[in-house]
Amino acid sequence: MSDVKRLRFETTIQAPVAAVWERMLGEETYPRWTAVFAEGSYYEGSWDEGSRIRFLTPSGDGMVAEIAENRPHERISIRHLGFVAGGVEDTGSEAVRAWAPAYEIYRFTAVPEGTRVVVDQDVTADYEDLMKETWPKALEQLKRLCEGQAGG
Repeated sequence: MSDVKRLRFETTIQAPVAAVWERMLGEETYPRWTAVFAEGSYYEGSWDEGSRIRFLTPSGDGMVAEIAENRPHERISIRHLGFVAGGVEDTGSEAVRAWAPAYEIYRFTAVPEGTRVVVDQDVTADYEDLMKETWPKALEQLKRLCEGQAGG
């Protein structure tokens, strides 16, 4: 995992922590803010700690992970374990072992303006530019989704 680095992205959303949490992780709202990564993105599984979860595109390709930690309205830690291609999980190939496990961590903090969201994302060099370009757009979508539905 020597070529994996951690990136950090942050935003402040004018909505209560519980509302931001629900819209970030909700089955109906998740596809709306993650569309910037891949139109039609969705997940299968559960955000419960210890649960297996798959983050997929409409073609059925994506990532397989487990929820390493779930502290409601505070922190979610996703442990990425491998890829899904053609509906088949790959968690043991040499290509996957080069970076897995990799973490994606969401933190939610109440601030006077609403909620501070911090995302820490482990990436390899070949995904670094994509994540640097896409995460800010995804957080902006989440911000619009939360503030619009929160009446703000």
